[in-house]
Amino acid sequence: MRLSGVKLKHRKHTSDCVPQRLPVPEYVVIPMAMHIGKPANPIVKVGQRVTVGQLIGEAEGFVSSPVYSSVSGKVKKISTVTVYGGMKTQAVEIETDGLQEVCETVKPPVVNDFDSFVKAIKDSGITGLGGAGFPTFIKIGVKDISMAKAVIINSAECEPYITSDTRTMLDKADYIFKGIDLVQKYLEPNDVIIGIENNKKSSIAKMKEMAQTRANVQVKVLPAIYPQGGEKVLVYNTIGKIIPKGGLPIDVGAIVINCTTLAAIAEYIETGMPLVEKCVTVDGSAVAEPKNVIAPIGTPIKDLFDFCSGFTTDPKKVLYGGPMMGIAVPSLEAPVLKMTNAVIAMDEKDAKLPKPTACINCGECVNHCPLKLDPRNISKAYKLNLVEDLKDLCADLCMECGCCSYVCPANRPIVQNNKLAKAKLNEYLREQKAKEDK
Repeated sequence: MRLSGVKLKHRKHTSDCVPQRLPVPEYVVIPMAMHIGKPANPIVKVGQRVTVGQLIGEAEGFVSSPVYSSVSGKVKKISTVTVYGGMKTQAVEIETDGLQEVCETVKPPVVNDFDSFVKAIKDSGITGLGGAGFPTFIKIGVKDISMAKAVIINSAECEPYITSDTRTMLDKADYIFKGIDLVQKYLEPNDVIIGIENNKKSSIAKMKEMAQTRANVQVKVLPAIYPQGGEKVLVYNTIGKIIPKGGLPIDVGAIVINCTTLAAIAEYIETGMPLVEKCVTVDGSAVAEPKNVIAPIGTPIKDLFDFCSGFTTDPKKVLYGGPMMGIAVPSLEAPVLKMTNAVIAMDEKDAKLPKPTACINCGECVNHCPLKLDPRNISKAYKLNLVEDLKDLCADLCMECGCCSYVCPANRPIVQNNKLAKAKLNEYLREQKAKEDK
């Protein structure tokens, strides 16, 4: 299988912008669902005073992650909010007092073996900070650590605009390498590979400089071809292995960790402060002064835009994440989430979708699909409700990277159709499994 992709305009305007800390917001709204899996259960009450790093949401079930207060102040209400992708979840709204008093429970965890390392990651509340939101302790906590031959540090940051990972590599390189030390100690991989796209010269230089002091750590410079940071793509382009259908990186001897996630793990184990803030790239054609901003989790994104001198024009679309895989936010009251690495505000010109025309069967969507899927036939099967065909076409493998839509000369909403096709196929597979289980 040949992996491909597309060349994009990088628009890394903020790569040289040292992150600035946002003043404490008047209030935060902290959702209980900021990760793949079951939402956390709120354990605080209205009127209760909370402090920074205090547990406010307990993990529920295996695939879940705890949630901590990012501010000190009083719980104003517990409500239902709409977050990432239209999902509704409970949220804790806290009226801040501006003191940022740290909770007395915040102290470094005791880590002395693999199990305590995994437990510390779980207790930290850290999920995939590159945008995926998968609870990191599950990824790290493999049943047989001898399977982990290579740990791949995802530093590709291939989406346009986003530079928050770049700033981690430049500003928190010491924590990345403390994280590597922990990984080497408790997972004992043969190799640690830092994968970076070649458009990040300063980051490459910094990582190479620090890698010289570590054994079995290499920096692999990769072509700046989107979606280089996709897990399947990165595994193939760093160790030459193809993840099987329905499989995970560990099935080919790899564990993939985002560089900011790894730095956060090391920082938590050193300081005991759980995940309570994020570095967020604020950019886009409607933003007056693009910046990297450090903000408490739960901060309304309107506060981030205000901190960047507001808008030059009325934004027509605002995204969590980049323009290729980002998700439109329901309003500027939407909060900063654990996986929020960027908020992008687009003017009318950038937000307006071109009018689609008839498919000309040019095959460009197939040629540029990183997984060599056939979006043309996936769309046809979806529209004709041919679910078995969707299964044969492996529609559920689509990573929704958007390469197909980007290269389509007919401007067709191909990736949107793929998403709908995946949903239809997944529903069908669930129904089939339910029938088999009877």
